[in-house]
Amino acid sequence: MEIEPITLSTPRPVRRPTLVQGWYELTFLHWPVEPERVAGLLPPGTRPDTLDGVTYVGLVPFLMRGVGLGPGPGLPYLGTFCETNVRLYSVDDQGRRAVVFRSLDAARLLPVLAGRLGVRLPYTWSTMRMRRDREVITYSCRRRRGATRGPESRAVVRTGEPVAQPTRLERFLTARWGLHVSWYGRTVHLPNEHAPWPLRRAELLHLDDGLVTAAGLPHLAGAPVSVLYSPGVAVRFGTPSVLSPRLRRGR
Repeated sequence: MEIEPITLSTPRPVRRPTLVQGWYELTFLHWPVEPERVAGLLPPGTRPDTLDGVTYVGLVPFLMRGVGLGPGPGLPYLGTFCETNVRLYSVDDQGRRAVVFRSLDAARLLPVLAGRLGVRLPYTWSTMRMRRDREVITYSCRRRRGATRGPESRAVVRTGEPVAQPTRLERFLTARWGLHVSWYGRTVHLPNEHAPWPLRRAELLHLDDGLVTAAGLPHLAGAPVSVLYSPGVAVRFGTPSVLSPRLRRGR
């Protein structure tokens, strides 16, 4: 059986950006999961994207920099904050591989409100921090819940050697050029482009996470099967497109 290539470069350059961002000091943590366990969590018109019959759950903490509208420039203060995503992997009938965010925790309120009201993404305002000590990075997150404590996450990783040639799995998990999101009863694809990820191997030293299960996902037992680090990329988002009515009626 022929194996479909998974590339690290986008085939559709964004010519008229609607949004710019920078994703830096980023760690990818991934666990395998059966597609049928998460299919019901994806927007209509999409299905779990799989590699060799398996899909994945991602926990991705990072530092956001320079968020801005249009071609930019991004905002240096309001557009810079820590963020942690819980995400799944989707594909639609046009073959567009994307991510579906089950939750996005961010440390700045204004982007949280803009993301929830504008794009309808499940953003939450959280207390977050990233600390680096040479090769060791610590990410911490605690959701703001007033007098009660919300879900928390703490991950400690040690960065390693550069990835000269990503594996098929590493391409599958990182070569994502857009997102699928439910937007006022419709499913929207929002494309993006960025340079190929400069990836490094990484070692997970510690993880205590409550965000994955809080996002409605099954408890993930055992260590992640993939741990990667990237110093980051600058990102440009294009114009969103609505999936056709035929796609919206079913998966």
